[in-house]
Amino acid sequence: MGFLGPNGAGKSTTMKMLTGNLAPSHGSVKICGIDMIENPKEAKALIGYLPEMRPLYKELTVDEYLTMAARLHRVSAKHIKKAVENAKERCGLTHMSKRLIENLSNGYQQRVGIAQAIIHSPMVVILDEPTVGLDPIQIRDIRTLIREVGTDHSVIISTHILPEVEMVCDQVQIIDKGKLVFNGSIDVLKRQRVGNKLLIGLRNPPAIEEILRISGVSEAESLANGLIRVRYAENAEPAEAIVQAAVQQGWGLHQIAPDQTSLEDVFMQLTYQEQVAV
Repeated sequence: MGFLGPNGAGKSTTMKMLTGNLAPSHGSVKICGIDMIENPKEAKALIGYLPEMRPLYKELTVDEYLTMAARLHRVSAKHIKKAVENAKERCGLTHMSKRLIENLSNGYQQRVGIAQAIIHSPMVVILDEPTVGLDPIQIRDIRTLIREVGTDHSVIISTHILPEVEMVCDQVQIIDKGKLVFNGSIDVLKRQRVGNKLLIGLRNPPAIEEILRISGVSEAESLANGLIRVRYAENAEPAEAIVQAAVQQGWGLHQIAPDQTSLEDVFMQLTYQEQVAV
């Protein structure tokens, strides 16, 4: 799940409350049904956390650091070695076992941070800005790793990088000024906030009025290169009627497809509307 919001929206405060580092002034925080205030040890045991500032001891080797992390997470002594090996394997660190963390690249240091977050097999993994400061190749590798971790754990990513959420997450929550303004899948977010749209390519485009006469079409807008953007009502499906009209009228239809709206556009709509409402 991607947790999004503009600066000052309350992301960091929410992360602190989710991980038990800040008590909520109102309401409650529950991890897998366990109340963080009433049973903090039990709730925190279910969490793996990587803050934006990686909690690394760079004078240690990868093995030494992960062994220490396993002990802090109360992994039993007889299972520590296996836990360390599993975390290294999943995070692509097996060949880095004896390397000092300070000698690793930024990307590999981030892998070590993720490894310590999953070493005790938590139910929930929380990652705060996991790709900040990485180069493009490192970002790609960390995103792949996050998707892999998500196959066995519930993962929450707090980030301001919108394409990251589109690439990695199935669900998204958006907050603004401490209020939740959306909670659902990314696909639902796009459809819900911007309506249904088609992008039509015509070699001989007619007047916009002709498009508006087609059943189900509510708006039409001419774009460059003979493209027309069509908006239609929630329950309407005008694509077939558009194709039929294009063939009958000789409009030279060569393209008809959903007009994909970026998450950035939707995010701006949501947060801008909230600002206007205030």
